[in-house]
This record gives sequence, C-alpha cells and structure tokens, in this order.
Amino acid sequence: MSKPKKLILVSAEHHPYHKKWLQLSQEVAQTLGLDFELKLEDYVFAIEHGVTDELGMAGLPQLFVEMEDGRIAVVLSEVPLDSNYQPDFEKSKAEVIEKIKNIE
Repeated sequence: MSKPKKLILVSAEHHPYHKKWLQLSQEVAQTLGLDFELKLEDYVFAIEHGVTDELGMAGLPQLFVEMEDGRIAVVLSEVPLDSNYQPDFEKSKAEVIEKIKNIE
C-alpha cells in the first residue's frame, strides 16, 4: 500500500482566500509529516488531476496529495461553509486529514 508523500496546492495569489488555503495546506503537511509544494496558476495540473466543470475547466484553489507510487488525488476543491455561510477552514483541515488517511 502506497503512503502519501507530498501535498500540492494549486492556487492563484489573486484569489481572495489564497493565504488561508496556503496556511491550511502547510498546517496539514506539517501535521502529517508530508512535503509541500505550491503551484501558482497551474491550470494544466489542476485539469489533469482535479475537479473540473462541465466544460473541463478547473477552478482554483485545489489541494492534492501525491502518493509514493506516483498517484495524485484531489483532497480539497471546495471549502465547506459554517452556519454563518463563511468558509470553515478548520473543518476543511479535518476533512483533508481524514481523506488522506483513507486513501488506499
């Protein structure tokens, strides 16, 4: 069974929540002892490995995990909202960690 080795954040500095996505990604990488890579506006990577719309376009940011065997899986493409309809980054962090632990 392959283990996770690296988190990859594909983001854009102009995105309103870029810094929060970056912080979340770095915290998860540190918590799980994974390497971290930031790719800025790498739409080709996001389209190849991530969540796309009906036209095949990928929205950013998206967070991926790279496994030791080379597989890449998306672990976060949308941040859930809290009861006040605000992005819940703490919930996202827990969800990402859980998804990574359950990848086979």
